[in-house]
Order: sequence, then structure tokens, then C-alpha cells
Amino acid sequence: MRPLQISPETAVKLAKQLNVPLEHLMHMPQHILLKKLAELANEPEQTEGADKSEAESSDGSTPSSGKQGT
Repeated sequence: MRPLQISPETAVKLAKQLNVPLEHLMHMPQHILLKKLAELANEPEQTEGADKSEAESSDGSTPSSGKQGT
């Protein structure tokens, strides 16, 4: 099996994002790399959705805030 045909800069970035050693990344089978990239792409969407709902509920801009005293 030949090493992945990616640039050195891309390899370094992917190794950091996937939290794998650079040598393992370069010799990783392409189908496994694609699977890991898909998981990585789905991860921010899941946490981003949770962050948005938390930000909306914790920003203090509820419709009843400020009108309770009147």
C-alpha cells in the first residue's frame, strides 16, 4: 500500500485534528481516513447545536425578564 497523496501541511493539520501520529496518518488506509474525516465533520455540528441552545437559554434575554417588576 502506498502512502496517502496529500501535502505535508495537510498531513500535519489532519494528524493534529484526528489526534493520531503523523506516521500513522500517512500509512492509514484511505477508507479509514475518510471515515475518521466524516466523524470529525459531524462532531462540530453536534456540539454546535448544543452550544446554540445553551447560549439561547443562558443569555438572559427571556421574554419575561424585566417585566416582572411592573
